[in-house]
Amino acid sequence: MEALRWNKLVNNVLDAAEEHQLWVPGDRIVVAVSGGPDSVAFLHIMHEISTRHVPLELICAHVHHGFRIESDHEAEMMKELAHRLGIAFEWVKADVPSYMKLTGQGSQEAARNKRYEFLHEVAVKYDAASIALAHHADDQAETVMLHLLRGSGLSGLAGMKFKRREKNVELIRPCLRINKTDLVEACNTQGFLYFNDESNSLRKYRRNAIRLDVLPFLGQYNGQLTPSLNRLAEIVGDEDDFIEQGAYDAYRCLVQANGGRQTFEVPSFLKLHVALQRRLIKLILNYLPLDSDFVDFTRIETIRRKVIQPDATTWSLDIGQTLACTREYDLISFGIRTDVQDQSYEYRLAQWSGTYELSLAEIDRHVRIVPMSPEDYHVPESADHAAFDADQLLMPLVVRSRLPGDTMKVMGLNGSKKVKNIFIDEKIPPSVRSRVPVVCDGAGNVIWLPGVRRSSVAPVREDTSAILYMTVGDSAIQG
Repeated sequence: MEALRWNKLVNNVLDAAEEHQLWVPGDRIVVAVSGGPDSVAFLHIMHEISTRHVPLELICAHVHHGFRIESDHEAEMMKELAHRLGIAFEWVKADVPSYMKLTGQGSQEAARNKRYEFLHEVAVKYDAASIALAHHADDQAETVMLHLLRGSGLSGLAGMKFKRREKNVELIRPCLRINKTDLVEACNTQGFLYFNDESNSLRKYRRNAIRLDVLPFLGQYNGQLTPSLNRLAEIVGDEDDFIEQGAYDAYRCLVQANGGRQTFEVPSFLKLHVALQRRLIKLILNYLPLDSDFVDFTRIETIRRKVIQPDATTWSLDIGQTLACTREYDLISFGIRTDVQDQSYEYRLAQWSGTYELSLAEIDRHVRIVPMSPEDYHVPESADHAAFDADQLLMPLVVRSRLPGDTMKVMGLNGSKKVKNIFIDEKIPPSVRSRVPVVCDGAGNVIWLPGVRRSSVAPVREDTSAILYMTVGDSAIQG
């Protein structure tokens, strides 16, 4: 009977490994062993698998957290166990109390961080393919309940995954369908030495309180609560993966990454289902330099509702940590908040011979002026080009920054129009307007807004004998 139960545990792990592709023959795997019954039984299971089923190279890794005096003895016993099994052993005495003072973290969070830090160090040292953890079905039920009480979304209710990549190493959990009682029983019947951590009975830790109080209480109403929570985790996990893949597909189709900013167009975003809208925003935020716990539902939903407002055209939403989400007409942009300070500049061009290049260092752009004959003239192809009758222009020309109250006589329109309104009509984003220079003639008339519009001053006609042809471009591109 004992052999049958043991073989059932081994086969359970083998089935999980095959279903979730947890390893391939020859893999080097770091097995995390705390000294408790779960991890001790798991190490023995992995040892049997590596010697009788699949050739694997195991490394036993143990962390002494520095809290309890008996931890010295436990570390020594784990070293002896690994030696008896012929498995390499690595351990560290982590000064968790000092780390807590340094970071301000609680004991469990600090211990976890130091533990995973060491496991990754061992994985790097041995060039391991994965780190194997002994989390079981009861741990999964606790995790799902913990996340449920925190108000988690699908990703939290999915609990722990059988396989998850972290820092170029797979974290694998082959025991997620095994109950803790089965692992403890295996240790007792097989004679495996293990230790009980008394801190697991302290209700001051939330996870312990859930295990000792919440789950037993709810178990009165559902005798299969732990299996039910595990089924929920598996179902939700698969559906979460499906939606997440949809979010990645939407990201590839809709989002552009330019200069450290993530941008997308509003019409395309509005076509997405609300679930994908939220996931897409979350994905974008995860690509930005934000703390992981900073990306929560409230922040995501605030951004989403702002984006879908039908009447808004331009706004900026401070989302914290020096980041902002901005809308400029139909373009949404995420990135470092830039409070643009307009720089004042002015360049006077009295005369020149041949082609003249003017570098506008303040806005990293340049203006090129080319005198030409009517025979060489061609009609400007875009607003980045403009042609003027040279004999009709008053000198000197001035290229300067925009001033409050600037107006321009627009070609085809009687009277003048404020430059600010021209920008609005042409839907020039506010973040771009500071990079549009103003070209004036000798009388102070605005004759050209490079890249936007030209004025009605000095147009090229059939009787024009000399032409000034102007272009504007980015210095980084043109230079």
